[in-house]
Amino acid sequence: MSGSGTPGQGAASTRRGSPSGALLVVGDVVTDVVARHRGLLAAGTDTAAVIRTVPGGAGANVACWAAHWGCAEVRLLGRVGKDAADWHERELAAAGVRSRLVIDPQAPTGTVICLVDTDASAERTFLTDSGASLRLEPGDWSDTLLDGVAWLHLSGYLLFSEQSRALVALALASARARGVPVSLDPASAGFLMELGVDRFLASVEGVEVLLPSRDEACLLTGLPDAADAAAKLSRHVPLVVAKQGAAGALVARSGTVRSRVPAAPARALDTTGAGDAFTGAFLTALLTGAEPEAAAADGCLAGARAVEQVGGRPPVSS
Repeated sequence: MSGSGTPGQGAASTRRGSPSGALLVVGDVVTDVVARHRGLLAAGTDTAAVIRTVPGGAGANVACWAAHWGCAEVRLLGRVGKDAADWHERELAAAGVRSRLVIDPQAPTGTVICLVDTDASAERTFLTDSGASLRLEPGDWSDTLLDGVAWLHLSGYLLFSEQSRALVALALASARARGVPVSLDPASAGFLMELGVDRFLASVEGVEVLLPSRDEACLLTGLPDAADAAAKLSRHVPLVVAKQGAAGALVARSGTVRSRVPAAPARALDTTGAGDAFTGAFLTALLTGAEPEAAAADGCLAGARAVEQVGGRPPVSS
């Protein structure tokens, strides 16, 4: 397992104590094509860019950041095409993640084109071909996946297809039966608009921790203010941690924002995967005994580290 990075980055959480079980992440594994350009795209002609192909996927990124942050055992369930299965399995293993990748017999591995404006904000736009990633289905689930698991995390991308939504329902029911807490990251404001707020909230019933971005929290509540949105969501889900990017994070419980956690300083190069880094570090901290506010501070630090590099995964030591 990788433990490289800023001093304290991988070890900050482990000093709190040892987790009593593994973190299981169920989510998307995709190939990211990151194109970094400056300024507006030139329609109908060429725009100079620096292009890299890297492993990605919100679920896979969370798992890798959790392992990087010091989580003793991280597992991942995902679905890929045979075109890139071996590569993804090697990359996950190198990051310290035990993966169970279902190979789809028909669909290729999902691909996301990440257009990153290299101006100060390093803001990104995604073009997404979900491919095999949203073809996870109930038949890919087994209750034995929860053996030795202390926490289950679900990528919200799984809610955006009927078959993977059915797997989410099955995994939630299995986790509840075993007393395993569950967290979920809504994943995409654009896809949430298509799914619908009511369907989303019904799908996450039983989830203990919700980790939306600012835009996702506001979309799910219809409120323009992120703090008001986080507070309202915490009436549906016991703990809401709203990720605010450069504004840090909000921790809300029982209809009230209990803490505002400042962001860690960073020089943004690529914001792809920053929210996944936050989630991976946050869950690792929770599993090692941190209170949510302290765990959110870990999340902000990981997010800052993520934006200072290209791609959504942490660095892997050679």
